[in-house]
Amino acid sequence: MDRLDNTVRPYAWGSTTAIPRLLGTEPTGEPQAEMWMGAHPGAPSRTPRGPLTDVIAAAPERELGTEAVAKFGPRLPFLLKILAAGAPLSLQVHPDLTQAKEGYEDEERRGVPVDAPHRNYKDANHKPELICALTEFDGLCGFRAPLEAAALLSALEVDSLKPYVDLLHAHPEEAALREVLTAVLTADPELMATTVTEAAAACARLGGAHAPYASIAHHYPGDPGVIAAMLLNYVQLQPGEALFLGAGVPHAYLNGLGVEIMANSDNVLRCGLTPKHVDVPELLRIVRFEAGDPGVLRPEASPDGEEVYETPIDEFRLSRYVLPAGGPGRDLTRRTPQILLCTAGSVRTGDITLVPGGSVFVPADEKVEVSGSGTIFRATVVI
Repeated sequence: MDRLDNTVRPYAWGSTTAIPRLLGTEPTGEPQAEMWMGAHPGAPSRTPRGPLTDVIAAAPERELGTEAVAKFGPRLPFLLKILAAGAPLSLQVHPDLTQAKEGYEDEERRGVPVDAPHRNYKDANHKPELICALTEFDGLCGFRAPLEAAALLSALEVDSLKPYVDLLHAHPEEAALREVLTAVLTADPELMATTVTEAAAACARLGGAHAPYASIAHHYPGDPGVIAAMLLNYVQLQPGEALFLGAGVPHAYLNGLGVEIMANSDNVLRCGLTPKHVDVPELLRIVRFEAGDPGVLRPEASPDGEEVYETPIDEFRLSRYVLPAGGPGRDLTRRTPQILLCTAGSVRTGDITLVPGGSVFVPADEKVEVSGSGTIFRATVVI
């Protein structure tokens, strides 16, 4: 078992206070957006034996287990993060596995540099993800029903939005959502900037259900993603609640602190709320134009105290244990690799004590017990 020393990424949208507050450190005044735990080559966790990437590469079957290597290859297939949003992240979708492979191979064949700003596919993997709230957490997830989106837009009384309202009323669900999103993202930039400015002012005046979009527009003035965001479900998670983001589901995190886990990929197609490249044709190929409830997840408790966030994929499995003071220890031994993350209290495992923000990597089949008083998240895989 190895204590992890993890990198904090300073993305501009990050909160300046949330991660320092969790870790019990002084804020630097700079944004601290994500703390990465895992073996992603962009910022692998450091261990007493060296970078976790090197530790796994030196003996993948010993570290990951023979079954995990047979299923996922000689790499840790997930990345665990603490995410702290102080401003909205980009509105985005992720491809499924087939789309990722096809897109990656196509860009490789065309010689698009992997670090080019217009490159869509950095790897051949999909990127399902799960966010679990540690504080109240605001986000956007999946499409609203077209008539709900039409009502939200219509209430703004902005003339240039009327064609979108009419489209949302006039077509079957999939066609309506596709046509409106296409129209928003391909509109004349100057005209759209004016529309967004007028819509943002109306949102601020109306408040209530419109208030989040005034805030989004404050961070991204004139961005067509502000209008696109109004097509999506607005979700407020309470601590312990989670969202699963599958392939093709448009989403954005707006504000709050959470534990995020995802397949180990960098594949993102952006819809707006970003100065980065937006490839509209490829985006429209990937997006699933299906309206529905965002599906807030609450953990399923098992007799041994493990609370599992059930998802339909195998690259990751996230669960948590809330250990009461004076309660029994828990045996967390598994035949799969694990990362354990403490988010509250003080938890002891072996000769390592974890406080909030502390984490360890546990190789497959290694005996591990936890005790103490606090909350610990367990990230592993399904085999």
